Parts: sequence; structure tokens; C-alpha cells
Amino acid sequence: MTLPVNLHALDARPVQGADRRVRARHIWFLNSAFDRIGFDTALERIVRRDPDRPFAFVVTPNVDHLVRLSRGGELAPLYAQAWLTVCDSRVLELIASLSGEEVEVTPGSDLTAALFDHAIDPHEAVTIIGGDEDVIEGVKARYGLTKVQWHQPPMGLRKNPEAIAECAAFVAANPARFVFLCVGSPQQEMIAEACLLREDCTGVGLCVGASLDFLSGKARRAPRWMQAARLEWLHRLADEPKRMWRRYLVDGPRVLIIWWEWRRARARLRAFEKSFAQRVLAAKSQH
Repeated sequence: MTLPVNLHALDARPVQGADRRVRARHIWFLNSAFDRIGFDTALERIVRRDPDRPFAFVVTPNVDHLVRLSRGGELAPLYAQAWLTVCDSRVLELIASLSGEEVEVTPGSDLTAALFDHAIDPHEAVTIIGGDEDVIEGVKARYGLTKVQWHQPPMGLRKNPEAIAECAAFVAANPARFVFLCVGSPQQEMIAEACLLREDCTGVGLCVGASLDFLSGKARRAPRWMQAARLEWLHRLADEPKRMWRRYLVDGPRVLIIWWEWRRARARLRAFEKSFAQRVLAAKSQH
């Protein structure tokens, strides 16, 4: 994991204008618009954001998410409302690099760990949607947390708008600087949207899936060398073959087709831009 920024030094810096961007920080790659920022900058923006401001949320697309985005459905309009979009996948980072694009990786699990390790005071309120009792107790014990506000929604959340609304109502009734949405995608993004629509929620929502499972000890993350070698997916497949085989062996490889189609579309666009520029120059020379 990237070493965190000096979060204590941030307290002495003004918060006003923290969200303002001097230049465009987005890059469109495959099916998602990623913020053109690295781990440290993402962490800094999340930590420095005024907790009393209206609710905003962070999404962390990986290969599985981009494959599902290519099929349409509800995920694209949910992602479009995100405050920050950071790349969760070192495989996507590699594919972008091979395409001449700079998409820096900010794994959601690393981001979550950095917040608990360096930013969250044990006595401040933390709101969590999702997880089970063992996960919550494990995280509380590890970090000495005294004010965890936890809501466990029912199964089938994706097709249960009433339960989604209950999650958003819980966030509104239990304000916190950080709201961890850990119910999988697209359920967690649906809850984030519901929080936005209420207009009375505050804090930063982090759509970070199974990140708390790792912090609690319920699940094991891949060793550092596997993460660095972009093989974390292989570790998860070996750990949970029945649940993960389709994601990693059937759906995941489709990203290569999406990449090929994206490269063709980019080549056509660049050819058009070049042709248009030549026509403009030719027209100017005739005058």
C-alpha cells in the first residue's frame, strides 16, 4: 500500500476550497471516467472534506465493474453521480499503461485501511452499512472503536427499494465523517444514490465492498508480492473458487474485448480529428 500522506499536517491547512480543481482531473478509459489522481491525493481529499457538507460518495471500479458497465444497466448512472472515481484494479492500471494512458491505482481495501489506521479517531462516530456481526466486532476490537453505528440490511437488497431507503435513512439519522458501504456492487452505489436524493445525509460514503472483511480478519488479502505482481485476483480465486470462478475465469477476460473495442474507437476518433484539422488548414490556405 502507498504510504499515507501526513494527515496530522492536514489539520493545519484550510479546508475551504478543498474540492475545487484547478484543471480537469478525469480520464475516460474503457467504460469509466477516472479521476486523474493517485492514492495520496484521493486519501487527502477524503480526509479534508468538511464532514458537515452534503453527502458525497467514492466508487472504486475494478475489472468486474467495467465489464458490467459495458452491458448497460443501472451501474453507469450510479457512477455518474460519484464525487470521486478511483481505479481499484492493478490489472486495469497495466492495461491503461499499455494504451499510453495514466490511470493510477487506488485499491478500495488500501484506502479503507489507511482511513482506519491514520485518520479515524477511536472515539469518533463511524457509520457502516453491511457486514456481519463478526466483521463489525473484529474491526471494533482491532481499532478500539467506541462509536460504530451499524446497519445490517436484508439479503436481496438490489431488488428491495424499501430496504435501500432504510439504509439511507440510517445514514441520515447516524451522521459520521465516513460512511462505509459494504454490501457489494451495485447495491452500495444504490444506497449512495438514495443518500444523495434524501438531501439530509452528510459525510463521505465509500463504496468499498469486502474491505472490512480484510480488516476484521474474516478474509485474507493476497500477500504483498501477489498484489505487486497484479495477481490478487488469483489469490481470491484460490480462496473462494465456488464464488469467484465465474467472475475471474468467464466474465473478467471480457475486459480484453472491451479494451480492443475502445482502442478501435480511439483510433477512429484520432483519425477523424486529424482529417478535420487538415481540412481546416486547407480551407484557410485557399483564402
